[in-house]
Amino acid sequence: MTEANQDYFVHESSYVDEGAEIGAGTKIWHFSHVLPNAKIGRGCVVGQNVSIASAAVVGDNVKIQNNVAIYDRVILEDDVFCGPSMVFTNVVNPRSHVPRKSEYLETRVGRGATLGANCTIVCGNSVGKYAFVGAGAVVTRDVPDYALVFGNPAKQRGWMCQCGVRLKMTGDDGECPACEDRYVMVDGGLRPA
Repeated sequence: MTEANQDYFVHESSYVDEGAEIGAGTKIWHFSHVLPNAKIGRGCVVGQNVSIASAAVVGDNVKIQNNVAIYDRVILEDDVFCGPSMVFTNVVNPRSHVPRKSEYLETRVGRGATLGANCTIVCGNSVGKYAFVGAGAVVTRDVPDYALVFGNPAKQRGWMCQCGVRLKMTGDDGECPACEDRYVMVDGGLRPA
């Protein structure tokens, strides 16, 4: 429940451990747990049954849907969307009987990226800014900025606009059919024109 000196909301069924940093205007909904030293930016929405670990970093205006665990060394930049029940891993070769906490790999998700429902992001990989990972995809390698990937393993199938619509590509030029923003290929990557 929100205390008088807080400028963020925590549902009464959730726990925020001492030492967690939470930005103004953030809302943490039912049955969620924010561990000590976790960092959550301003204006975020943390859905039901979400866990955010101590060494996790969540930027501003991030939306984390229900049933997502943000593990240690996961970094979500501003404006990231994590779909329902999507998964981050933290070790590439887990075994119950072998401690590997010292082997957690960093996973970075760039500004404005979308991670679709039930997708899996294997640790040690990065998802570029404004990239779009389709529902159920399994990301096993880095995803470029603005890329559209889906499948298992995830493969690039196109390019996305910052507004979240698939670009119409003509050669090295792309145009958004919704907002009409233009993009161009530079050194193998897509950039706003």
